[in-house]
Amino acid sequence: METPEDEVFRDSIATIDKEGKRAWIYPKKPVGKFYEYRKVVSYVLLALLLASPFIKINGNQFILINVLERRFNIFGFPFWPQDFHLVVIMMIIGIVFVILFTVAFGRLFCGWVCPQTIFLEMVFRRIEFWIEGDRGKQIRLDKQEWNAEKIRKRVIKWIVFFVISFIIANVFLAYLIGSDELIQNVTEGPAAHLSTFISLLIFTGVFYFIFAWFREQVCIIACPYGRLQGVLLDTKSIVVAYDHKRGEKEAGRAKFNKKEDRPTTGKGDCIDCFQCVHVCPTGIDIRNGTQLECVNCTACIDACDHMMESVNLPKGLIRYASEENIENKTKFAFTARMKGYAAVLVILLGIFSGMLFLRNDLEARVLRLPGQLYEHKDNNIISNVYTYKLVNKTSKDIEDVHLEILSHSGEIKMVKSNRFSVEKLGIEGGTLFIEINAADLTGDKDKVKIGVFSGDELIETTQTSFLGPRSFN
Repeated sequence: METPEDEVFRDSIATIDKEGKRAWIYPKKPVGKFYEYRKVVSYVLLALLLASPFIKINGNQFILINVLERRFNIFGFPFWPQDFHLVVIMMIIGIVFVILFTVAFGRLFCGWVCPQTIFLEMVFRRIEFWIEGDRGKQIRLDKQEWNAEKIRKRVIKWIVFFVISFIIANVFLAYLIGSDELIQNVTEGPAAHLSTFISLLIFTGVFYFIFAWFREQVCIIACPYGRLQGVLLDTKSIVVAYDHKRGEKEAGRAKFNKKEDRPTTGKGDCIDCFQCVHVCPTGIDIRNGTQLECVNCTACIDACDHMMESVNLPKGLIRYASEENIENKTKFAFTARMKGYAAVLVILLGIFSGMLFLRNDLEARVLRLPGQLYEHKDNNIISNVYTYKLVNKTSKDIEDVHLEILSHSGEIKMVKSNRFSVEKLGIEGGTLFIEINAADLTGDKDKVKIGVFSGDELIETTQTSFLGPRSFN
């Protein structure tokens, strides 16, 4: 069965030609109100993205994702492996928020907030416009022979792209290993940190490949979020949409002719200028309806509004709208589906806030040494050996730390000093003995509650099991 002519576009993507080879996209430089708004948003987000690893709150890096050492900072709050449940809840909150946002406003995140779009459209593409010119000049440059002009422009562009990719790789590395360590590596030179330097070059190559060659293919082929659109969008979702009822009318779209009285001809307001196609960074025709490749960047809105002004027709032929808004003129409504997602999001935020508020500054674990039984000592004393680990989650040293038994009469004997300090964002561990009189035990396996004190202040409690004999005198 042959595909209808107006549906042929669904059988292929704009970045692949009929032979299956890469079809390079040469988008026209956007100009307009939304593009100016996007520039402001993009540059603010770029500043945050580049500065976040170097911002510190209470001595903690603003954002740190150190997988190797299992240290994470989110908005200045340190998280350890013991806080993994909090990280999981944060991830779930992020997923639910993205789902809610997509159901309501489509792929708006991709066009306005996504780092891939911001770097490509607001950094690399603008540099390309500056060096090679707009769409027409880029096409001509690509087709011309490799003369001095083409070599000069391409080499300059490639060098600038590589330098920017190298800067991005350094920032990315600062998120992974910490800004302090990155600065130390830079000041000491590549020879002293060869493995880190090799990793940096690999990251640089990846970013260069993505932004210099792969480009919009990330959004079309690789990004899983784009696939979610087909599941999450419905007729009530606000997306960048072409008003086909106004654009086509009874006689369909047609080229503009200033000598005719267009309203009386029944022709639609679309003048078939293809400016919305030429300006699209993924090469689609928005007039074919909502498509997987559309990242809601609004470039087609600006281009269409400019053409409508030029021919004295109302703006908004392409605009933010839902399918129901275009078909029935219905306004945006907070649907039951959206309310359900919003309710789940609020509940998760409440749970996360409570758990974050109740989280202690110091995490304590006391565990019996595997394979060791109890020891029966003089004066009917039962002794068990344990390992302990204290994790300081704050950016301050915790001084004069000691452990006491809270649930039984007994004594804790440390292998090292009975009083010690736990360094900021540090871990203190070792071996200890718990000694309890057999008369105070209720069975052969008691739960013992242990308090961790800083001076006279109780800062954390933990429990462990205590083995004893089955019968007591």
